[in-house]
Amino acid sequence: MKAEIISVGTELLLGQVINSDTAYVARSLAALGIDVQYSSIVGDNSERLTTALTDSFSRADLIVTTGGLGPTGDDLTKETCARLAGRHLVQDKKSLERLKEYFKGRDCGPNQLKQVMLPEGCTVLQNDHGTAPGCAFTTKDKKVVVMLPGPPSELVPMMENYAIPFLSKLTDSIIWSTDIRVYGIGEGAAEERIVDLTENKNPTVATYAKTNEMYVRVTAKASTKKEAQKLCKPMVHEVCNRLGDAVYGIDVESLEEVVVKSLTEQKMTLATAESCTGGLVAKRITDIPGSSAVFHMGAVTYSNDIKTMLLDVPEELLRKKGAVCPEVAAAMAQGVREKAGADFGIGITGIAGPDGGTAEKPVGLIYIGLCDGYSTWIRELNPKNGHIRERSFLRLAAANNALDMLRRRLLGLPDIEVPAFHHERRRQ
Repeated sequence: MKAEIISVGTELLLGQVINSDTAYVARSLAALGIDVQYSSIVGDNSERLTTALTDSFSRADLIVTTGGLGPTGDDLTKETCARLAGRHLVQDKKSLERLKEYFKGRDCGPNQLKQVMLPEGCTVLQNDHGTAPGCAFTTKDKKVVVMLPGPPSELVPMMENYAIPFLSKLTDSIIWSTDIRVYGIGEGAAEERIVDLTENKNPTVATYAKTNEMYVRVTAKASTKKEAQKLCKPMVHEVCNRLGDAVYGIDVESLEEVVVKSLTEQKMTLATAESCTGGLVAKRITDIPGSSAVFHMGAVTYSNDIKTMLLDVPEELLRKKGAVCPEVAAAMAQGVREKAGADFGIGITGIAGPDGGTAEKPVGLIYIGLCDGYSTWIRELNPKNGHIRERSFLRLAAANNALDMLRRRLLGLPDIEVPAFHHERRRQ
């Protein structure tokens, strides 16, 4: 089954709202074994929407629209789809009752009533988080049309609770994917290790780059979820074997999730002292539920005076070496660990730019210290071949490296060389 997604909304064309709907719907359809071949964005204009829908009817078996189901005059999706399919709009009684209940004690004007006018004979997709129901129907030409609301808070639960059960009846296969999260190895180097696996047909293996990290996706197609998972399992095992300890998790969201889990399991605690990252490591750790049990303290120590006052970084060291050096990163990690009474301390100091660099200490030079009370490790991030990255990338790279350093210590893993930036050495 070939599918097309049409996102409706002038705000999407103007870049005022990020179109996350298409990515979510495409992933959901892929999981059902439905191949998305086209996607487009159309403004709130009946003529242009008619053109987009006419094109999609000519080349797709399934057309999914998002947006344009609301109460305003420029919400035109239902009207346009129904007209092209030769269906009248009729008032859906159950949706009307839900709308009146929603507006109980308030005036429910004609604009609101517009939302419950749906194509005759359609399957109603209930909106549990808003007032505009979705709908689905099959045209005379056997084209399937599914209309969903635009706001993700309404679209996602409608898709999961109503649209997916409807669509699952239309296909005899499902797709299952497993994501293998990797850090400390570049996409090219990773692909070299698994290049023969990427030629496999079912399951397929593909590498994907994210900002400063990557993942490998193993995807299988089968008649049932259980069969697809069974196909994936040996391939996931093989990929993990080849990539080794660069793999930090399977179907996990982030490095910080893995770190918090490991700290919790080992009943250990962490404190951080950050300069150029401005508290990014602390923020990411505390984004994870349950992190309060393992995170003691986070300090943003930008100035030299504060480094000395809060962390006991020696004034003489700062005067002789400057704030950006391995010794200061080590002192910051040691100082924050001792102040917080934590098992681990992380210290980060560097030059994130765009200004402040010199020939000796260029923009992008960052030192990360990790202390466990017995030893202190330093990782140096340095621009490769003089190539300077933007400030946000440098801060993200520093935070990721800090989390990866801690992950490795917690799991007893050996040191690695991080592509593009890395030099690491142990300090006693």
